[in-house]
Amino acid sequence: MKSINPYLNFQGNTEEAFNFYKSVFGGEFQGGIFRFKDTQMRDKLSDEEQQMVMHIGLPMGNQNYLMATDALESMGQKVIFGNNFYISILADSREEADKLFAGLSEGGKVEMPMADQFWGDYFGSLVDKFGVQWMVIYSPPKTEN
Repeated sequence: MKSINPYLNFQGNTEEAFNFYKSVFGGEFQGGIFRFKDTQMRDKLSDEEQQMVMHIGLPMGNQNYLMATDALESMGQKVIFGNNFYISILADSREEADKLFAGLSEGGKVEMPMADQFWGDYFGSLVDKFGVQWMVIYSPPKTEN
């Protein structure tokens, strides 16, 4: 396993929160700020929702990141104290990702099954039988062109 990282959910103020964290910890956002307008879901979202943050990551040492998203109520997501974070696991392989996902989801609830995603990662999310929220990710090596 490469790393385990906190993944926070905000209700429309992710960018504000992360600009604050950046002022405290320093560094630059990994790859910039990804907005919902840049996703395949954009046509289903209001203009305001399209401007919200789909993903942001701030490096926190070697292979560790503080990451977040704006939870969209139109997609059935509601931030309440206790569900505003995930533990994100970056696996070393697809096989390890599948094994971890299967183990953690046993007796729990799969939110998004493991699958290749439009942003290039192999990803899935779940809530385990104890109510802990997990994201499992495998990022295949990038090939040089």
